[in-house]
Amino acid sequence: MQRSKNDVWVGLFVLLGALALVFLALQSANLLSFTVDKGYSVTAKFDNIGGLKPKAAVKSAGVVVGRVESIGFDDKTFQAKVQLSMDKRFAFPKDSSLKILTSGLLGEQYIGIEAGADAANLAAGDVIGTTQSAVVLENLISQFLYSKAADGPTDKSAK
Repeated sequence: MQRSKNDVWVGLFVLLGALALVFLALQSANLLSFTVDKGYSVTAKFDNIGGLKPKAAVKSAGVVVGRVESIGFDDKTFQAKVQLSMDKRFAFPKDSSLKILTSGLLGEQYIGIEAGADAANLAAGDVIGTTQSAVVLENLISQFLYSKAADGPTDKSAK
């Protein structure tokens, strides 16, 4: 009787530990959110979003102020259309600008928002016009290599 009672407690403890690990994994991958009130939704268009994913953070001064709701493609302008869900506690001017940034050298990408100076604030359904696309590491490397190749050989003994 005592052994089976201990087995139940150990099993319960292991089950709680497994649930805690699943919760932490989902939370760290931005796949889990408990927000009931969505706030307001705005749209932005980018030429290149790089590796930006839905549920990525929208940050201002390092503070998460929203999330990427969805990513689509506008076949008329040939740009990526990013729907953002902003927390209603934070109001940004209409002339605010967005840029896609990376956490660290090869970390996850997020959207940084810089507040503008307009008197009117963003509201649900607004489109943010000033955006800066993601910096793609492969493009930077290829530009560097092509510029070095255009310079020609660096043989100093030819002089």
